[in-house]
Amino acid sequence: MDIWNKRHVTVVISGGIASYKALLLIRQLMKRGATVRVAMTAHAAEFVTPLTFQTLTQQPVVLDEFTATDPKYVVHVALADWTETMIMVPATANLIAKVANGIADDAATTTILATTAPKFVIPAMNSHMYANPAAQRNLNQLVADGLHVLTPATGMLAEGYSGKGRLPEPDVIIDWLTDQLTQLTPNLPLAHQHVLVTAGGTREAIDPVRYISNRSSGKMGYAVAQVAREMGADVTLISATDQLPVPVGVHLVKVASAAELLTAVNAAFPTTNLLVMAAAVSDYRPVQSADQKIKKPADHGDLTLQLTETPDILKQLAPQKTSQYVVGFAAETQHLLTNAQRKLTQKRLDLLVANDVSKPGVGFNGDTNQVTLLRPNQEPVKTALLSKIEIARTILTTAVAGGAVKA
Repeated sequence: MDIWNKRHVTVVISGGIASYKALLLIRQLMKRGATVRVAMTAHAAEFVTPLTFQTLTQQPVVLDEFTATDPKYVVHVALADWTETMIMVPATANLIAKVANGIADDAATTTILATTAPKFVIPAMNSHMYANPAAQRNLNQLVADGLHVLTPATGMLAEGYSGKGRLPEPDVIIDWLTDQLTQLTPNLPLAHQHVLVTAGGTREAIDPVRYISNRSSGKMGYAVAQVAREMGADVTLISATDQLPVPVGVHLVKVASAAELLTAVNAAFPTTNLLVMAAAVSDYRPVQSADQKIKKPADHGDLTLQLTETPDILKQLAPQKTSQYVVGFAAETQHLLTNAQRKLTQKRLDLLVANDVSKPGVGFNGDTNQVTLLRPNQEPVKTALLSKIEIARTILTTAVAGGAVKA
C-alpha cells in the first residue's frame, strides 16, 4: 500500500514566487491517496489565493486564527492534532527563522508549533539569503530539533540569475518525502540492515574509445536497490552504468571494469548484511589495453585481441563469508536449472536468481523479468512475468524469509 494513502497531510505555504509549485505537489499527494489541508501565511496569499488551494483540496484553508467556523475548536490546535505529516513548502527564510526560534505569530506558525507530527521543510529563497550565516544557523537548528530539511536546487531564480535556493521540482520533492517518511516507519523488514547491490554491465577497455561489455542495462539491480531502501535498509549501490536515475536515499559508488567492481565490493563486504550481486560482469578483458585509439591498418587486415578471464567476484567472496547473506544471478540461454544449480553450489550462495534471457520480455534492457529462485536443499520457485520492481520485491522478501536479516 502507498505510504501516503489515507494519510492526513498539512501543507504550510509561505510567501514566495515558488508558492504555485505547492499546488502541483498537493495534487500528487492527493493522487496517492492523501487527505491534504493547507495553512497559509498572509504573504503566501499574495502569490496564490486561498480559494485556489481550497478548491484543489476540497478542504478549508487556514489563514486567520480569528475566523473559526466551529467555536468548540481552536483553529491551530485542531489542525495540529489532525496532522500526521506536516510539509512546509515553500519555506522562506522568514518562516524558517520563526520556526527555528519558536515564534508563533499567525495561524501557520502557531499550527507548526502545536504539531507533534513529523515535519518536513522545503526551503526556497534567493541564493544570497540561503548562504547567509543566519539562515544557515536557523536551518541547522531545525535539523537539531528533529525536523527534516531538503537541500534546495541550483537553477534560475526569480531575480534572473542562477544560484542555490530554487525550490526543487514536485517529483523530486515527493520522492524525497516518501523516502524520509518510509525511514520513519517502524518495523520495516530490512531496518538497520546494510544492503549492498551491484548493477550494470562492466566495461573492459580495448583502447580509450572501445570496450568489451554485455547487454545489461542495470535496471534489475537498480530495482533491487530501490526496493531495499523502501524496506528500510541502508543501501549502497555499486553501479557500472550511469544511464539510470539513482533511487532516492541510496548511496552510489561508480565503477567501470570488473577489477574496479571487485575492489568496491571487497571494501564494503565486511560490513554488509545482504549482498545482491545483480551486475553482469564481463567474463573476459583484453590482456593489454592500448593507450591510444587503435587505427585500422592500411591493408584493412583483421585485428586479433588476446583476452584473459576477469576476476570471479562471487568465488573470491565465498571464503570471506561470515554472516552475510549472498544473492547471485545467472543469466542463461540454455540448460537454465543445471547451470544455475552448479553456480549456487560452487559459489556458496544463499539464493540464486536465474533467468532465461533468450525469452521475450525476460532479462536485459526490458522493464519486466521472469526468474527462477534457487536455494540450497529446496525446490526451485519460478515466478510469473512481472515488472522488475515486483521481481526485486520477491527476491528481497525471499531473502528476508531465508534469514538475511541479522539482529
